[in-house]
Amino acid sequence: MPANNFSNQFLKLINHPVKYRIFLLTQLPAAFFSGVRIKEISETKCSVSVPFKWLTRNPFRSTYFASLAMAAELSTGALAMMHIYKSKPALSMLITSMRADYFKKATGKTVFLCEQGKQICDAVQQAILDNEPKNIPVKSVGRNKDGEIVAEFIFTWSFKVKANR
Repeated sequence: MPANNFSNQFLKLINHPVKYRIFLLTQLPAAFFSGVRIKEISETKCSVSVPFKWLTRNPFRSTYFASLAMAAELSTGALAMMHIYKSKPALSMLITSMRADYFKKATGKTVFLCEQGKQICDAVQQAILDNEPKNIPVKSVGRNKDGEIVAEFIFTWSFKVKANR
């Protein structure tokens, strides 16, 4: 199923506690400082948590929508990054749209789960085969500690083969 043979390498990097924190600090500092963390990742799914704390809350005593969006995006983006990691030809990835629905006030840790790794992999492979941009909507569902749905996000990811330089 892997789009490339480097998925396991990517998983080792992302699951390494020090290398992952360095990645967050250098590439996603807002996620690093706000406490957004990948809880679990495989070729098919990724879960990401966002805490309810001073850096993530709003004046209404709930988690700020942008903090929720950051965690939801990472749950989809980490899967996308894994499937393009060291791919030949090289690919770019970009969010072209986002939709969010909020169902419950987020007043504690929220965990976002994306289970579309296979579909992302297929989209990446199709972009390579067709040498055309491929768009795919990817859903992430955030739940509180009681399992109640707090929010759902749908990100449309675009994958495109990079031009030779």
